[in-house]
Amino acid sequence: MKRTLGVCYYPEHWPEDQWATDAAQMVASGLTWVRIGEFGWSRMEPSPETFTWDWLDRAVDVLGNAGLKIILGTPTATPPRWMIDKYPDMLAVDAEGRPRKFGSRRHYDFSHLGYREECKRIARLMGQRYSKNPHIAAWQIDNEYDCHDTTLSYSNAARRGFQDWLAQRYQSTDALNRAWGNVFWSMEYDSFDQIDLPNLTVTEPNHPHQLAFRRYSSDQVVAFNKVQADEIRKHSDAPLIHNYMGRITTFDHWKVGADLDIASWDSYPIGFLSDRLEGTPAFKQAFLRQGHPDNQAFHHDLYRAVGRGRMWVMEQQPGPVNWAPYNPAPLPGMARLWAWEAFAHGAETVCYFRWRQAPFAQEQMHAGLLRPDSAPAPALAEARQVADEIEALADVGTALAHAALVFDYESAWAWDAQPQGADFEMFRLAFAAYCAMRRAGLNIDILPPDTGDLSAYKLVMAPGIMTLSDPLRKALANFDGVALIGPRTDTKTDELSIPMPLGPNLPGSDIRVSLTESMPPDDAIGLRNGGQFVHWFEHLEGQTEVLELTASGHPAIMGTENLRYLAGWPDDETFDRIIAGLCAELDIQIHPLATGLRLRDTATHRFIFNYANYAQDWKNTTIPAAGVHWEPL
Repeated sequence: MKRTLGVCYYPEHWPEDQWATDAAQMVASGLTWVRIGEFGWSRMEPSPETFTWDWLDRAVDVLGNAGLKIILGTPTATPPRWMIDKYPDMLAVDAEGRPRKFGSRRHYDFSHLGYREECKRIARLMGQRYSKNPHIAAWQIDNEYDCHDTTLSYSNAARRGFQDWLAQRYQSTDALNRAWGNVFWSMEYDSFDQIDLPNLTVTEPNHPHQLAFRRYSSDQVVAFNKVQADEIRKHSDAPLIHNYMGRITTFDHWKVGADLDIASWDSYPIGFLSDRLEGTPAFKQAFLRQGHPDNQAFHHDLYRAVGRGRMWVMEQQPGPVNWAPYNPAPLPGMARLWAWEAFAHGAETVCYFRWRQAPFAQEQMHAGLLRPDSAPAPALAEARQVADEIEALADVGTALAHAALVFDYESAWAWDAQPQGADFEMFRLAFAAYCAMRRAGLNIDILPPDTGDLSAYKLVMAPGIMTLSDPLRKALANFDGVALIGPRTDTKTDELSIPMPLGPNLPGSDIRVSLTESMPPDDAIGLRNGGQFVHWFEHLEGQTEVLELTASGHPAIMGTENLRYLAGWPDDETFDRIIAGLCAELDIQIHPLATGLRLRDTATHRFIFNYANYAQDWKNTTIPAAGVHWEPL
């Protein structure tokens, strides 16, 4: 499949006599796709049941006739003002009990069934009107689920829906009380309508109560997405896509992805570095204008898996954004590097956000490929360069990875409910493991928690998985490589209680966590082989072989030839040592990389990316700052 570029465009923002000029310039710039429509509900239906499709009809024709393929978005992330008048209770409510007002976007509650029906209706009408249009080549459902913390709502609609969900799951309050341990603090219920949402309690709500609400809230996202996807599928064979975001764990992306054809995500490397990722001040300064050298790769690999092999970048940062605490410009070359890194990780399409910088409203400081006065912005030339390079380089395909990482959203909710340490977070732990493998130059696949076959891999890591699923447990029992499990894996039941016998209950092993510590940032547990555990440490006991010790003689790693348990959270240097040792044992070639250099092998080529702000050498080839180089394998 040929790799392609695209752009996000809002015809409703610009004079109609400008559309044809914009479309022609997009094609001349090497762009193939254009995404439209996802915020246009007030122009499609300015009042209830009064439709003005004509402007969208003309926009589709102008863009399509210019030679562009169109991704048409359902506009459900921005319900118009009249919708609030129709459903005053459709607004989400924050954890402090405050309704979230109209006047920006994503002002709806996933639990509100009336609004869900409105979304089903607009999706049906769009499918009926545009499914046979030859220019509509893909559909986007909604936009950026959970952007602005909108998955969890503490509304009356959510409370009623949660109570019904609990009744379906547990069948009786006696069963729920037992599962949650509600005898503690006299928290027992006599009926499901007594159960409130887990906010505004005197101290922390019961952990399984919080986890159940997170499961319920995720299910509402899945249902919301599914009703629209089902309506469009009745009329269209074009692929369905949603644009996920970076470091969002509030809903189960695996389950949402099951109703879609392609997983896409919105990549804002510089914005994420300052807004969503940990790092020392020196680290963040070093990558201020490039982004974290592993963040984009992690999400490419994650969403390639969520999309069952099909992944796009629906929004790619081209210049300064408007929403981070600080918004520096990318180094020259980064818009090209980010696009090629996405393609090397299997992306079919990369769409830049946006075509022209808006001169009004909330995102007017967000750069585009054009300036507000329509002059070229710096990233336009880089997009044109990538388009030319795509023509010159045959499809590079994807390559089989030797290593894999298991990633589980329910575990993220569990540890959010019961972190036990102020800096313990599922994403952060999983990302640390991923970064260690990437610093070794490995190709990595990310796997769902119900994976039942690990035979394609030599090395598998499963950090922080609350409870191993039956399929994964069976796969681990039959695994011929080495699986490094933990820390904090299989140490709780699916109701977030301590299991009996104590976990982890790994196949063929006798290992138990007898005591757990979380450490503040200025403390660590030293290891005899060098390095240290930070954030988290578990005291292990049992008859299984001890493979590594702490400096004070406690087990640091226990396990069998194929299945091993890691008792703590290694710092970066320690993770590097552990990964290097496992790869040597498994005869996996590694390439320890200089700061900022990263590799990705495809089926035909090796790509070398330099995230550093200075040139670096790779095997007698100089890779410029913010540069990318590829060579045949």
